[in-house]
Amino acid sequence: MSQKAAEARARNEPTRQKLSLAKGLNAGMRKAMEDDPKVVLMGEDVGKLGGVFRITEGLQKDFGEDRVIDTPLAESGIVGTAIGLALRGYRPVVEIQFDGFIYPAFDQIISQVAKMHARSLGHLRLPIVIRVPFGGGIGAVEHHSESNEAYFAHTAGLRTVSCADPADAYWMIQQAIASDDPVMFYEPKRRYHERAEVELDEAAGAPLPLHSARVARPGDDVTLLAYGPMVKTCLDAAGAAQGEGKSLEVIDLRSLSPLDTETIFASVRKTGRCVVVHEASTFLGMGAELAAQVQRECFYSLEAPVMRVGGYNIPYPPSRYEEDFLPDLDRILDSVDQALSF
Repeated sequence: MSQKAAEARARNEPTRQKLSLAKGLNAGMRKAMEDDPKVVLMGEDVGKLGGVFRITEGLQKDFGEDRVIDTPLAESGIVGTAIGLALRGYRPVVEIQFDGFIYPAFDQIISQVAKMHARSLGHLRLPIVIRVPFGGGIGAVEHHSESNEAYFAHTAGLRTVSCADPADAYWMIQQAIASDDPVMFYEPKRRYHERAEVELDEAAGAPLPLHSARVARPGDDVTLLAYGPMVKTCLDAAGAAQGEGKSLEVIDLRSLSPLDTETIFASVRKTGRCVVVHEASTFLGMGAELAAQVQRECFYSLEAPVMRVGGYNIPYPPSRYEEDFLPDLDRILDSVDQALSF
């Protein structure tokens, strides 16, 4: 429990606050920095500006320039410096300003961050969190709306997670920072300003473990598997389907690597149908792995093939066309109808 939460509890004040997803991340990092002086934040404009999305706003003012560090525009240098800090006992939290800016650091992440623990035969750990605002829906230009999570979920040695709501933003960022393994932390940037009640007192309701999926909405007819920005879209689709007499269960994966297959399989065995939804291209995307595992483990429960809804296999389009590119309620419901037609 944070000092503020403890003081509020002692005064019998509610420890729940209505926060945006962005403020949940900010509050979670603040608590992690209060709890552990070895936590440092790094990135382009994360200090005085508070980040391009203001996720780190106020943290440099409160914790100083030695712990909230404005870096040069050099992603390879940012991650390389984080590796050195982690080897010296720090817990660096790195911000990649936009999803498509991560590629200059790809070699450091794949060749060093992901491999150091195995390369040292378990003697060295790199407790690094790499925050990646991802996904579209904000009308941005090229390299500002990509969904490149499959690259890193594919890479052994990295943990890859994505929050979808303010409560998970608050708790998952703390859990990621506490992890001794490197974590790719994907944040749905178009959901930054969506607000919800967040319980800040762990004793009042323990958060889910970092790598557990959650049933965001129970249902009986079709399972929708989603993460990040598509969780809300799937919840909207489930609400619309209810008016047509269809009961859709929405699973928020939360963790992409490792996957919580127990929750996934239990849902699919119950409904007998599965639709996977993500913004990234369906070709070799997360949906391909999910479909393969569900098909293998739930074969005798499935009433229809596993369906996938995602972006098209093209570079992310100009903003005027992104609504045609991104999965929406209608595309999801079309796949639900196909699954129910078998």
